[in-house]
Amino acid sequence: MKLKVIIVGAGEVGFHIAQRLSEENQDVVLIDKEPEQIKRVSDNLDVQAFLGSGTSPRILKDTGVGEANMLLATTDSDEVNLISCVIAKNLNPHMIKVARLRNEEYIKEITLLDKDHLGIDHVINPQSEMVRSIQRLMEIPGASEVIDFVEGRVKLIGVMVEEKSPFANRKLHSFTKAEGQILVGAILRKNQVIIPHGNDSILAGDLVYLVARNRELDKTLSLFGIKEESLRRIIIIGAGQTGQALAREMDRAKISAKIIEKDEAICAQLSADLDQVIVINGDGTHKELLDEENIGSADFVVAITGDEESNILISLMAKGLGTRKTVTRVSKLSYLPLMSAIGIDTVVSPRLAAVRAILQYIRPGKILSVAPLKGEHAEAIEAEALETSDIVNKPLHKVKMPKGAIVGAIFRKNEIIIPRGDTMIMPGDRLIIFALQQVLPKLEKLLTVKLEYF
Repeated sequence: MKLKVIIVGAGEVGFHIAQRLSEENQDVVLIDKEPEQIKRVSDNLDVQAFLGSGTSPRILKDTGVGEANMLLATTDSDEVNLISCVIAKNLNPHMIKVARLRNEEYIKEITLLDKDHLGIDHVINPQSEMVRSIQRLMEIPGASEVIDFVEGRVKLIGVMVEEKSPFANRKLHSFTKAEGQILVGAILRKNQVIIPHGNDSILAGDLVYLVARNRELDKTLSLFGIKEESLRRIIIIGAGQTGQALAREMDRAKISAKIIEKDEAICAQLSADLDQVIVINGDGTHKELLDEENIGSADFVVAITGDEESNILISLMAKGLGTRKTVTRVSKLSYLPLMSAIGIDTVVSPRLAAVRAILQYIRPGKILSVAPLKGEHAEAIEAEALETSDIVNKPLHKVKMPKGAIVGAIFRKNEIIIPRGDTMIMPGDRLIIFALQQVLPKLEKLLTVKLEYF
């Protein structure tokens, strides 16, 4: 089933979603009021582009909103996103409407926005997504990425393979019985994503994605040489919305942390609100201040100011001074592939967080969550096996899985199953599947006979 998706806002998020959907041969229309954004879309993407406002009923009618399956409001203005969804609801009551919202006031009053009021089906809040991502990384400091599946009972962990790793230069089928419980779902090698099979090797420098049961997390990480140590010193640099939200989470968890912010008024307000977290008024890009705060002995430094060049500089200085782990906020999606090359550990991106959250609403069938992997050419998908699909009630070796897709784990009645060729998928199972982007349409057909949305 071909979808018609209208995207309001051709900035980084809207452009990125449109690019992914057009590559999957979906019918995509982009609306933006800036001529240069429309030119960028027309020059680079095979989609329709309309110059105008997503709040204009005339423009929405011109885009064919009456026949659309979904409207994604992704501009930088919460109010434009809200009004676009409200107008679209009246022009087409049956379409799915997704709004990207950043103002915490709207998030606190989320019931005012739902189907019974403003008619918005899903709200995306990139800040809260980023805070959750950073908290997960704090739980496993040795990982460069941590993604939760099955309500956190299964974790997808991105681990960089060092030269001295016992897994470097080994084929997957050479794993011992103990090591065989480790499931390598994907390998990122020089920005190329590999969905591995037994004959594939792990090389030093690879970013390897592991599927781990929560109760076996320590064992899995120790096999890869990652020791779990408690975080003693956390420093957050930047007290914008995300920095403040993260500091409040640290305060609630009674974790000792410091937050550095150059705006005096914000510091005064935070000092009054926080008990455990120490607030420091200063510029986090100044090496003298970082030396004074002994940043080199920090376990975790989160550079999360509104200026990504400053964040990159802070993280590089912190690493140079000896910080164990840095997390860097980077908004420009074009910067992401360059980060590991210049020595940046781990990146969080509000725009990538928005893209990830939106993707799960676009995928057909019972897709529960979607996580694009680093490099953006593959996804880890959590899906429910439907009784009508071609994947159930037969051994996996008889399922015609598209080349470039692999079932990483099966969750059934509180049990995690690492699948083998003779494993049967049953209706109602929750599956974690790794797939290259180009095979996603084939995978979606396999997961559900009727491509029905909701």
